Amino acid sequence: MRNLRNLRFDQWKLPAKLQERPLTSTTWDLANDSVICTFGPSENDALIELFRVKTNTKSPSRTLITSWDAPCPNPDLPYDKVLDLHYFGDSLSACLVFAGGDIIIVKEDPLPGEDRIEIVGSVDAGITAAKWSPDEEVLVITTKEDTTVFMSRSFEGIADVIMAAEDLKASNHVSVGWGKKETQFKGKGAKALRDPTMPEKIDEGVLSSNDDSRTSISWRGDGAFLAISTIEVAARRLIRVYSREGVLDSVSEPVDGLEGALSWRPAGNLIAGIQRLNDHVNVVFFERNGLRHGQFSLRLTPEQLHLPEQHIRVSWNSDSTVLAVAMVHCIQLWTMGNYHWYLKQEIWTDDGPLLLSSPVWHPEMPLRLLTASSGQINTVEYVFTTARGSTAPPHDHGAVAVIDGQSIKLTAFRTANIPPPMALHEVTVFSNAIDIAFNADASSIAVLHQKGISIFEWQPGSNSSPPSLTGRFTFDKDGQSSFVHQQIAFSGKDEVLVLERTDSGPAVKCYSFSDEIGRIEEKSLSTRTTSSISALLSFVEDSSIHPFAQGVTGDLHSLSFGDHSLSTCSFPHPLPWVEAVPFKDGHLAFGMSINGKLYANSRLLIKNCTSFLVTPAHLIFTTTTHLLKFVHITDYNELEIPPDDPEIDERCRSIERGARLVTAMPTSLSLILQMPRGNLETIFPRAMVIAGIRKLIEEKNYKKAFTHCRTQRVDMNILYDHAPEQFLSDVALFIDQVKKITYIDLFLSSLREEDVTQTIYKETRVAGNQNGTYNVETLYGVRPEEVSLVTTASKVNRICDVVLDVLKTRTATNLQNIITANVCKSPPALDDGLLVVAGLMVKDEAMADKAVEHICFLADVNKLYDNALGLYNLDLALLVAQQSQKDPREYLPFMQNLQQMTELRRRFTIDDHLGRHTKALGHLHAMDSFSELQKYTQKHSLYQSALSLYRYNPTQLATITFFYAQYLESKSSFKEAGLAYESLHNYNKATSCYLASGSLQWRETLFCALSQTPPLSGASLTNLATSIFDALIESKDYFSASTIQLDYLSSVPTAAKTLCKGYFFADALHLIALKNKPELLESVIDIGLADALASSTELLAECKAQLQAQVPRIKELRAKAFADPLAFYEGERGGDGDIPDDISVAASSRLSTNRSLFTRYTGKGSIGTAGTGVSRATSKNRRREERKRARGKKGSVYEEEYLVASVGRLVERVESVRAEIERLVFGLVRRGMWERARAIERGLKEVVEMCRLCIPEVFSTAEEPIAGAEGDGEEYRAVGGDAVLQESIEAARKRKEPPTMAAFEKLSLLGT
Repeated sequence: MRNLRNLRFDQWKLPAKLQERPLTSTTWDLANDSVICTFGPSENDALIELFRVKTNTKSPSRTLITSWDAPCPNPDLPYDKVLDLHYFGDSLSACLVFAGGDIIIVKEDPLPGEDRIEIVGSVDAGITAAKWSPDEEVLVITTKEDTTVFMSRSFEGIADVIMAAEDLKASNHVSVGWGKKETQFKGKGAKALRDPTMPEKIDEGVLSSNDDSRTSISWRGDGAFLAISTIEVAARRLIRVYSREGVLDSVSEPVDGLEGALSWRPAGNLIAGIQRLNDHVNVVFFERNGLRHGQFSLRLTPEQLHLPEQHIRVSWNSDSTVLAVAMVHCIQLWTMGNYHWYLKQEIWTDDGPLLLSSPVWHPEMPLRLLTASSGQINTVEYVFTTARGSTAPPHDHGAVAVIDGQSIKLTAFRTANIPPPMALHEVTVFSNAIDIAFNADASSIAVLHQKGISIFEWQPGSNSSPPSLTGRFTFDKDGQSSFVHQQIAFSGKDEVLVLERTDSGPAVKCYSFSDEIGRIEEKSLSTRTTSSISALLSFVEDSSIHPFAQGVTGDLHSLSFGDHSLSTCSFPHPLPWVEAVPFKDGHLAFGMSINGKLYANSRLLIKNCTSFLVTPAHLIFTTTTHLLKFVHITDYNELEIPPDDPEIDERCRSIERGARLVTAMPTSLSLILQMPRGNLETIFPRAMVIAGIRKLIEEKNYKKAFTHCRTQRVDMNILYDHAPEQFLSDVALFIDQVKKITYIDLFLSSLREEDVTQTIYKETRVAGNQNGTYNVETLYGVRPEEVSLVTTASKVNRICDVVLDVLKTRTATNLQNIITANVCKSPPALDDGLLVVAGLMVKDEAMADKAVEHICFLADVNKLYDNALGLYNLDLALLVAQQSQKDPREYLPFMQNLQQMTELRRRFTIDDHLGRHTKALGHLHAMDSFSELQKYTQKHSLYQSALSLYRYNPTQLATITFFYAQYLESKSSFKEAGLAYESLHNYNKATSCYLASGSLQWRETLFCALSQTPPLSGASLTNLATSIFDALIESKDYFSASTIQLDYLSSVPTAAKTLCKGYFFADALHLIALKNKPELLESVIDIGLADALASSTELLAECKAQLQAQVPRIKELRAKAFADPLAFYEGERGGDGDIPDDISVAASSRLSTNRSLFTRYTGKGSIGTAGTGVSRATSKNRRREERKRARGKKGSVYEEEYLVASVGRLVERVESVRAEIERLVFGLVRRGMWERARAIERGLKEVVEMCRLCIPEVFSTAEEPIAGAEGDGEEYRAVGGDAVLQESIEAARKRKEPPTMAAFEKLSLLGT
């Protein structure tokens, strides 16, 4: 779908002095971007002049490098001829190979002692052809003695090969007679039975009558092989394929009329040649093995076909995309797409025939070529462009025009998606086309061709009529013989501009046309000077087309009179591909360079672009990483390139390798891509689809938005989520537009609570405010404030309620939607839907049958049957049951039984059947059947509901409460049971329940015991108090236990001992003083202090020893893990020591062989599977590994984690006992035990300080980055036992929250 557009045409006409001498050869000088050419020798003058010509300047210049006399050493030649001219840019030297046999090197800057001109070799027999390899390391020459010589860059011989008749045996192309008359079956259906792989006629290699007997050489692009075309024994043209070392690889099969033209495609798959037949000329292709591989016919006029000097040559460009076919006065450029050959351009010369060496393709710039004739040298450069119509709605018809010689193939892809080489319409112009332009709405097409301009009128929105010719203009051949027409563009509705190259430089001419007279006339162009124009372009704004031009410095300026809107748009240098788009009050220009740099005005966006186009909403481009990207149009400084993340970002999409953009159609949300082979692919990128749907929603075109959602599988929640309040206010409009009942049902059934504009369809546009500034914080889906949604109500229910409100007056037409809206609520409002059916049963039974059928389709019919019963409507339940698979023998007797019951009894039975026991209990209460209610309550444990029903009936309430208390007691809820018994004044049962509930309710237990009639006393009370005391001691509630001893057992010594056990020495001393028992100070208090001191001292010693052992071990383990992680985690041999020969160095069976140690355990990096080195561990392995982790055995990988947790628990324990030890110190001081107090305080201080010092070392490790973990890809997770180890290492690397430890404060009385 791409055409060749001429960007550069530099011409150097030979001065009169040089026209006297023949121009004999040309080549490229890559080092100086110039042309090297030779003049002479001729029959009358043996002088050779070597020139350097610069044509890419305003005034072409020439520089004489050197000249010398070159008489022909071969007496058979009237004068010598230059067969090959090659320039070496690295050594600034030129190599010339002459037909007389001399090989000459010309050095521009010879070293001292070197000759400027040196004959490095000579072949006495003469040379017929010569060619340097693409890497400039091998020279191949063929001689008149049918030998081929391979020489190195230093002209040393590599191989000498004789081209003999025996070479035909190199490729045995066996013919078994297929195609000959004597082997043909002539019976019925013979043609259908013919082998389609065999030709009808076998060529014998007959020579062409126009063969010039020349020898041709062509190298493959990689320099590994070359092909040589010669005439074998004056009877057959033969192509030999040699390797770089001179070994014959293959020879070609016989081809009748094969001529000497030869060119090996640099890509390596085809060798092109020319076949001349009686009535046409073919370009034929061969494979490396010599077999034919396709062909196409040249489009020659009869005069061109029968020219006696018409020796056609072929030449591939450097990237194998264009094949140049050179004739006497013209060069045709052909390209291939989808196995069809297109004639894209034709270059004519009027100054004599072209040189035999023309054209010469530039080795580095694929579409730049050099042509030379007897009177001029031209350098021409093209680019591949797509002639497309506007991409701005509503005129985005997807119009694309493809040049194929005189035929223009037109397709409007929005109307018909026709793959090339076919087209929707084909029009023909009077000569080979050069360039094509569309007007703003693609209703007019301007074609620039060799002889003039043709204007066609077209209606691309309709495929009924092809374009019709409405006007044409023919160039004056005499007055414009030296003009070269390059480009064409529309300027308004009835004007076109043409960029020409004249002797004085570029010029733009304006041609106006009228549909009425059908004639085009040239008119003057009232704009600034056009001498600096390098490209002619146009853009569409407000449905009008505006032409503009690009200058030689990259600046853009409008060609409309008085329009300066593009003055702010410029590029750093001229770009071959440029598109402009209006934005706000100005314009944005986008351009791409040859090497893939994409610019927005002067800002470089990316460096790996392969194609791009612009729509009013997006800049769309493809990259060398095979991604299609969308950039929202905004100020060029705010343009954001999406990341390479096609799975997450809607603005990025993966495409086929080498795909390029053809056109975009925002109206149909589609994009056309062309694959490298030439076939087309129409895609609907998510970015275009979502942007189009958003725009349609904002325009309230819900029908089209819904259609796009349905066809493109877009979540229909976007219809509401994009503009919630607007949708709710326009639900009636939505229903009227969509109309179809099934479509409305589809929308309702697709609703869910998720806001898709915040999840899968995040807004990626940078939102701007009224001042034109942009808030980047709103990127990735932050919703505008004006569409804020009240989140307290269910979104689905809110929409369904509004829909139901709109449809309540449309029951006749939208009954199905009403049912669907009820069922689609969350949770489904089945009762409401059934009530609709019940209402229809009274009004219209037919509609009721349809409604119940639909609701049974949407919901589980068994649930609907239960809901219908729950409505107590037996007729409705029967109607639903008939739609189910239920057996009538099951539900009919049940229905008949219900029909015979009273209303309340029927409702009770239905609710009991449905398991709605609470409602059934209410019906029993209404029937005033307390005995039945009592049994029903006990059966279904409905005590709370029963208590609520009889809260104002004391007698029944007491009965229900008693049963509830018994129920609670049976369920071991003793506390609640005791409370229930206590409320009934049943203190005996309450006492037993409170006692069974535990020691925390000792107060309630004793209260109920003392509240009994008669109160509990004597031995019974003592036994009860003793049991409570034992329970409190067991739960270590010493303070409460001392209260029991003091108040109920009257034992002051035991109460004091109990307080001492709980370190409540102050309370114990107060009790002794209160009860006036000083004798207990020594017998109870001092002994209690001694016991507490001993236990505290032992505890502190254990903590100190644990810290001294575990903290250094943690440091040691961390040092080992850092020094040699492999040995630490895997237990394998580490370090740099020598590994014994009998030890395998293969990866552990638990390790993936393609992942590092850190990715093995942390899961970062590449994603693994259960089949790539990961053990298929079972849950049993995981449990075993978890037990190992819990034990934290010394030497295992879990030891560090276990020790860190152990230190943490120790710190918490020390912090919890500090208050007890401080009370102990106070008690010791009060009893005069100063040294003991100092000792225990000193021990506590040491342990506290050790804990404070170890906390930063053990717990304050920063979260470490994982070596080798790059990217944010999906995380690998291990399984089985490996997963336990992975979790352990991840936990160790995370930052841990250290425990807190307050500073120690000494008792000042104890001194230092």
